[in-house]
Amino acid sequence: MGRAMFYHLTRRPLEETLAMLLGKALAGDMRVVVRGADLGNLGRLDERLWLGPEEGFLPHGLAGGEYDAAQPVLLTTDAGIPNGARCLMSVDGAEVDAAEVAALDRVCVLFDGNDEAALSRARGQWKALKDAGVSAQYWSEESGRWEMKAET
Repeated sequence: MGRAMFYHLTRRPLEETLAMLLGKALAGDMRVVVRGADLGNLGRLDERLWLGPEEGFLPHGLAGGEYDAAQPVLLTTDAGIPNGARCLMSVDGAEVDAAEVAALDRVCVLFDGNDEAALSRARGQWKALKDAGVSAQYWSEESGRWEMKAET
């Protein structure tokens, strides 16, 4: 059974935190699907990832292409996991359910702690997963570095 890890962003932008987490997942030979709620936001995220530093290049693609199944990191708004990923990263409030967490090795929920609507959605997801018996961790960067603040 997998684990859900909630990342409460307050200091770093989504792109920076996501790139860090993607780098760690890829270093561990994990394929990743990044699920967003808005295709326009995923397009901007795709562009930002392509413009990252050369030494930290993250091979990825935006869903809808011929090679989706071969992508180490696939950005999508769909609920499926066409690239065989064992890790799901949810951004922009994209839904994650307990069955997905159980089926995968890791699920990361990244949310903007400075956005009340995003904070409320993340709290709702935390409660739903906790009530379903999912193992979850809550990480905060409030102190300037990532620290685990809660675990179920």
